[in-house]
Amino acid sequence: MKRLLGLLVFTLLLNGCDDGDLTLETISFEDATTESCTTKNIIYKLKDKESLLLEIPENSFKNEPSLADTPTIIDISATNRVVYRFYDGTVSSSTICESIPPATPIVTDQWTATDGKIQIFTTAVKTTNTTDNSTKITGYNHNIVFKNITFAKSSGTQVYETFAFGDYVTSATPLPFLFDETVEQCSTSKQIYNYTSSEALILDIDPALIVNDATPLNAPRTGLISATANKLTYRLFSGLLTSSYFCNTTFPTTPAISEEWIAVSGVSNVSGIVEVTTTTFGTGFKHTIVLKNVTMKKGNNDFKLGDSYIYGELLTTI
Repeated sequence: MKRLLGLLVFTLLLNGCDDGDLTLETISFEDATTESCTTKNIIYKLKDKESLLLEIPENSFKNEPSLADTPTIIDISATNRVVYRFYDGTVSSSTICESIPPATPIVTDQWTATDGKIQIFTTAVKTTNTTDNSTKITGYNHNIVFKNITFAKSSGTQVYETFAFGDYVTSATPLPFLFDETVEQCSTSKQIYNYTSSEALILDIDPALIVNDATPLNAPRTGLISATANKLTYRLFSGLLTSSYFCNTTFPTTPAISEEWIAVSGVSNVSGIVEVTTTTFGTGFKHTIVLKNVTMKKGNNDFKLGDSYIYGELLTTI
């Protein structure tokens, strides 16, 4: 009798503890690739008869790397939705993204997130030129983690303290950098600039580096980039850039600047070095300006011009 009573109590306890919660392994999309809809603000993962959907405005993903331990935090809400769905057949991208979803497969169950945070940690995706060690930013990787997320489901609720959605990569257009090697200099400020119709690379060069006197072989004049001397600025414009933009007391407001990158201050014999080699050129002089190990920075973003970047040649006369 006691044994029977014990079994009965044990059975009741099991039933009392069953609130419908499933283990974390039930939602497992680790091997699934993150995809996105082109006409909807939905990124998603698919696995056989299941989908994990995140509906979130595209501007939530910033083209700016996160600071260490400082991800973007977004509240789960009616605007930022997380949904886990089950289907009666194999699910595909057309099931998620088509304006009129196909008739099959049919959704058989759905968990909807009602509370929690969306954590996004962003890093730049860069390619490196192995010849000169220059880098280009080609995209941004957004690592998405749900924190303290609560799912409402037909049999109750389920909470995950940490639930990793995975990586989502957005593309970035590399900066043009289509400069030729002919630079110009303002007569009064002595500022040097190189430009195309959409971009400019401006060097507030130390006047001591531009001297009408040939430099000895393999002995260029050198200086370090800083915020005051040899300041190097890259600007990308949203309108047509002409020579009239330069050599004014202040820069015009048009064309508008869409991006501005400033060179990181140099370290002696290591980085951020400006080298000027001067040779005679007919009745004048040719000053070849080379930038060594220069890093350009904007906010938390940066890229490298490479081991040795030829800024250009400046022609002067006595």
